[in-house]
Amino acid sequence: MEADIHISATFSKAAKVPPLGQPRARGLASVRIKSVDGQGRLADLRMQGASKLLFPHGHGMTVVSLNTSGGVTGGDRFRLRASLEPGAEATITTQAAERFYRALPAETGHVANHVCVAPQAKLHWLPQETILFDGARVQRATRFSLAVGAEALIVDPLVFGRHAMGERLSNVVFEDRWRVTQDGALIYADQMRIRGDAGALLAKTAAAQGAMATLLYVSPKAEAVLDDARALLSGHCAMTLLRPGVLFGRLFAEDAFSLRTLLLPTLTLLAERPLPRTWMI
Repeated sequence: MEADIHISATFSKAAKVPPLGQPRARGLASVRIKSVDGQGRLADLRMQGASKLLFPHGHGMTVVSLNTSGGVTGGDRFRLRASLEPGAEATITTQAAERFYRALPAETGHVANHVCVAPQAKLHWLPQETILFDGARVQRATRFSLAVGAEALIVDPLVFGRHAMGERLSNVVFEDRWRVTQDGALIYADQMRIRGDAGALLAKTAAAQGAMATLLYVSPKAEAVLDDARALLSGHCAMTLLRPGVLFGRLFAEDAFSLRTLLLPTLTLLAERPLPRTWMI
């Protein structure tokens, strides 16, 4: 038995297949830490998309943030929210250096962090380095809302390209906004904007280096540790009291390794405890 099979298709010139968009990463992480018998304990946790939070065993409550997408590029959006209840202590860090990768010219990645610290609570915000790659386009906003009696040690290490590979940042768009309030009053504000040839821009500054870090220590102990903290610094680095109870430092180094060599003893002094294990791996 034979059968005739006829296949016909009609194509319209007017029909257009829409272009596939670039894949985009989304991440949201929210955590709340409470105090139980003087120890930080997890009270609430939410994770969504490429944002993950890990809680390794060790000294006190440590929250490790992880971006499973591997970095941030154009169109990505990441948010981290954290709150410490009265009397709670916690360290928030990252599993590895965060990377801001090359993006398409018309697309920008967005990163937003907001941490609330209640009275008598203590925060150690100790992320590892953020590395800018050539072609990166990122806007980042970070806020810390401190109550009266709250303490915070905050560091932001930033690396301008991979020095060991001879990488040069000739086309970067990076906008970074920091705000710290205590009892609703602004105690620290910082804003950085880099557009275009970052290498040429940095070469014009007195501290033309490949890496920098901003450090803020809000504590009644700030003035007492100022001289010891200054003694650990060298080269293009400075540390001062912005106001009673608020110590501010800006550190510049040739590369990420040199910057970390400066940061490790300084952060250990101010934190009064060993740094998270992720910093040592």
